[in-house]
Amino acid sequence: MSTQSQAVHQASVENKGNKFALLALAISAFGIGTTEFVPVGLLSAISGDLSISITLAGLLISGYAIGVAFGAPVLTALTDNISRKHLLLGLMVIFIIGNGIAAVSTSFSLLLIARFVTAFSHGLFFSIGSTIAASLVPEHKRASAIAFMFTGLTVATVTGVPLGTFIGQTFGWRATFAGVALLGVIGMIASALLVPKNLEEPPPSSFRDQLKILKNKQIMLSFLITALGYGGTFVAFTYLAPLLEEVTGLDPSLVSVILLLYGLAVAIGNTIGGKASNKNPLKALFNMFILQAIVLFILSFTVSYTVLGVIVIVLMGLFAFMNVPALQILVVGLAEKYVPSAVNVASALNIAAFNVGIAIGSFVGGLIVDSIGLIHTPYIGGIMVVGAVILTAYLRKIEQQ
Repeated sequence: MSTQSQAVHQASVENKGNKFALLALAISAFGIGTTEFVPVGLLSAISGDLSISITLAGLLISGYAIGVAFGAPVLTALTDNISRKHLLLGLMVIFIIGNGIAAVSTSFSLLLIARFVTAFSHGLFFSIGSTIAASLVPEHKRASAIAFMFTGLTVATVTGVPLGTFIGQTFGWRATFAGVALLGVIGMIASALLVPKNLEEPPPSSFRDQLKILKNKQIMLSFLITALGYGGTFVAFTYLAPLLEEVTGLDPSLVSVILLLYGLAVAIGNTIGGKASNKNPLKALFNMFILQAIVLFILSFTVSYTVLGVIVIVLMGLFAFMNVPALQILVVGLAEKYVPSAVNVASALNIAAFNVGIAIGSFVGGLIVDSIGLIHTPYIGGIMVVGAVILTAYLRKIEQQ
């Protein structure tokens, strides 16, 4: 075999290996995504079983998000010198333990603590997972690689959340968390077998470098865009099951079907978003946020009608996660441009921003439900997304100067 042929063969082998590594990341992301969002379909069951209000049960989502927001940047900084692969495996162990505790919880406080512990693995996983995914492919395919990893998260909304809802309604909500722990075992095995050992390790970042991120106007602006643009949808999404049951008037047994349709739309949107964001993530984000805001405003007027409401909810799913690859690749790109030694930390802070948005959206949604009613959650979420539109336009302007 000639030297050129050997090089081509070696490149082909590496390309296949990289695809399998991305698949392993997506499998783990599926388990983590399922545990983050599965309470959406179980709020009524959990609140009834533990004798708490729907709004209090909503803390299982916002509390989880707060755990991610605090855990991601702190743990990323503390684990900067640990092998990326070893760290991935350790995170899945934490994930399995957290969901195992949730599966045997007999009180709301223990369940909330279990969610908080599990959240630590979530933030750090997506932080280093994004940078690993980006490093496995050429630069012009990085957004698509990150989108592929996040496909696990979106597939979780397609199958994991509705399936978890069905299991919870049939066998009890604790069975759902036990099933998610099993998903964690599968993800850990996949990472052990498929993620290469010789991952490119980023240079350790100093505390001074990490502070540079917080002082950089463009990067901090991108975090705010992430929180508003991604979090806006969660004002309504957190209470989607009660919204469908109490406002749209659907039978609870149909909620898992609607969640399945919603998840399918999310998967399609994520794929489109990844491809659209490869060249110009800021331009893609601007257009996505406008469409997302419009759909949320329309939903407030259509959710009372069964067919029309379901159609618009599916459209909400299409745009809800479409922005994820662009938001992550935007932050990684800005960090490489302004603070190249702290890319992992910047990635982690953006994962924190995603979850700050979820926490704020869930909290605001709870306030709305308790005060003026479920039907008002969509358009108020839309107002948050409008804020992201304005900030994205501003960031585009200063980056073009």
